[in-house]
Amino acid sequence: MIETACWNRQTVGRFSMDFVTSDGAHLSYERHGPAKGAPTVVLLHGWSLDRRVWSWQVDALGDVAVVAYDARGHGRSGPVTRTTATLGRLADDLAEVLGAVTPTDRVVLVGHSLGGMTIIEYAHRHPAHFAEHVCGVVLVSTTAEGALHTTYGFSPALAPAVRAGELAGCWLLAHVGHLRPHWMPRQLLRRSVRWLAFGAPAQIEDLNLVTSIVARTSLRTIGAFGAAVDTHRRLAELAALPQIPVTVLVGARDRLTPLACATNIAAAVPQAHLVVCPEGGHMLPLECRDEVNEALRLTIDRALTEMEHRGTRRSTDRNTDRATACDTAETVARNVSRSMSGSDRHGHARRTSTSGQ
Repeated sequence: MIETACWNRQTVGRFSMDFVTSDGAHLSYERHGPAKGAPTVVLLHGWSLDRRVWSWQVDALGDVAVVAYDARGHGRSGPVTRTTATLGRLADDLAEVLGAVTPTDRVVLVGHSLGGMTIIEYAHRHPAHFAEHVCGVVLVSTTAEGALHTTYGFSPALAPAVRAGELAGCWLLAHVGHLRPHWMPRQLLRRSVRWLAFGAPAQIEDLNLVTSIVARTSLRTIGAFGAAVDTHRRLAELAALPQIPVTVLVGARDRLTPLACATNIAAAVPQAHLVVCPEGGHMLPLECRDEVNEALRLTIDRALTEMEHRGTRRSTDRNTDRATACDTAETVARNVSRSMSGSDRHGHARRTSTSGQ
């Protein structure tokens, strides 16, 4: 792990650090808030974005330990290859980050879009690790059904053709390399981001931030993750999630992961709490920052309550076990005492009888 003191590009962080994964990738992350927390919040951003999209949440959670990192191929993290641009590899990265950065902490995982899909895949690939580390989950503008419900704002009849064109474009971009879309006319990129990522209204500063992040993301990253997102199917596996607090947020105007994605996730997870933001699009951490912040606070509070209850139950169970053990020991001791007392009486009677003869 390499630590370098520096400022975040959007918010002030304690440190910017690099974590090296088992396959040699460098993942850049930041810590915020107190050194320790119960629990620690871990923030995962979306496809073609970086950790700056969580700036409002980091500010709102100033009293909570927060870790935000850039997925491979994004932000300040190292580049991605076509073979490592998979949800499985992102899930493995998450497991390794938790094991290295928050090894003894319980965490609340918060994932936006691709980040939410990463959390779902992590729970599927590493169930024991997930159960050991995770005490709460917040899924923001995400899906467990790939692009099944994605319409891009077009009619359902036209959406499959648009998706086919996007996948063909993703294949080409994945083979371009590490070029970045600076060559695109800024207004064209900005309008595309506005249509796909935001509901109404869109704040100028939010639109500018997302446009600048996408412009700095490599074409290989944008293209290579396209197939991974398209084919991700984990809805049925969500029923196996542990009984921990889960909150699902969606924007009613989301053109990428529409309402059906969130309602299906909430239906598959009995304890899930669904929050719909009527004016929100896909960028809820920016567009509906207050709703997201409130959902984070409520999930953290629920996780703390669950942790306390479990701690109380474990303490009660331990006390019950001790009391049972003590009762058992006392019973055994009494039985042994009675047995020995009876043996002494019988032995004394036998000796008296013999001496009488």
